Amino acid sequence: MGKLLAVALVGIAAALAAERLLAFRNRLNASREVAPVTLPNCRLIKGIETGSEDIDILPNGLAFISSGLKYPGLKSLAPDKPGEIFLMDLNEDNPRAVELRISRGFDLASFNPHGISTYVDKDDTVYLFVVNHPHQKSTVELFKFIEDDSSLVHLKTVRHDLLTSVNDIVAMGPDSFYATNDHYFTDFILMFLEMFLGLTWSNVVYYSPKEVKEVAAGFYSANGINISPDRKYIYVADVFDHNVHVMEKHANWNLTHVKTLQLDTLVDNLSIDPLTGDIWIGCHPNGMKLFYNDPENPPASEVLRIQNILSEEPVVTNVYADNGSVLQGTSVASIYKGKLLIGTVFHRALYCEL
Repeated sequence: MGKLLAVALVGIAAALAAERLLAFRNRLNASREVAPVTLPNCRLIKGIETGSEDIDILPNGLAFISSGLKYPGLKSLAPDKPGEIFLMDLNEDNPRAVELRISRGFDLASFNPHGISTYVDKDDTVYLFVVNHPHQKSTVELFKFIEDDSSLVHLKTVRHDLLTSVNDIVAMGPDSFYATNDHYFTDFILMFLEMFLGLTWSNVVYYSPKEVKEVAAGFYSANGINISPDRKYIYVADVFDHNVHVMEKHANWNLTHVKTLQLDTLVDNLSIDPLTGDIWIGCHPNGMKLFYNDPENPPASEVLRIQNILSEEPVVTNVYADNGSVLQGTSVASIYKGKLLIGTVFHRALYCEL
């Protein structure tokens, strides 16, 4: 009887493990191959060699680019090199990337930038919020942009017990923001188990100096976050659930779910066209390739545009797709007056004229 029970328990455990493995592969889109979708007027951006994980463009066409992310489980082409913030002026005929100088006193050696967001104050002061992972921790760094000097002045570092595994951020004011935590755990092994078991413990947090609170939860892995041009809705990408959530923003900063748009790809960062309200998304067609990173079978890239997401029938367009021969591991796509910037987790960046 004891042996039969043991065999039964082993069988049940094996069946559960097999079911979890299949679900895990499905969340990673492990079998998906992408058909190429090319754009005619594109070039790789010189000087960006170690990633361009997030991009945020000011209304005047100045684009900030975070580079050099070191993230657990993902490849880094320069693991010992500190991260950087680049600037491109998209008003130029042939824009180039220029590294921004960061003020003294900031710990550049451990700078590991992830998601970024800008905020322009009433006096035209430009603030840059940067998710940072010094020593694999999570902080949010607040900078003031000095355009005449092409520099960033570090103002403060934000740490909080609710900001444990921050991925992306959207600024709400000069010192307030929404942020996504892409995992509940911070230990790499526990993070992997969280993904493998399909735990929906990821969340969105609102931060201000006066109040910090969880405002949305139940995500597999909340990733990119942004706000509609009318500032009424917050968009949240769940990378492992392959969807974009639309959340209504309330006066007390709480969020309520409006709708979810399901897609067939791993959605990363979200960028908003301020003129049309279209959402541009950097996507990973096959997440397994991103984690394995086989040079003979590199991670692919994909860019989607979502039009009229609040309507009953949003229009989803595959704008760009590459099998990894040009661009690997796309994480963001940002638009400004017909000029498109496509960034990656650890690889190059692409500039296209549409």
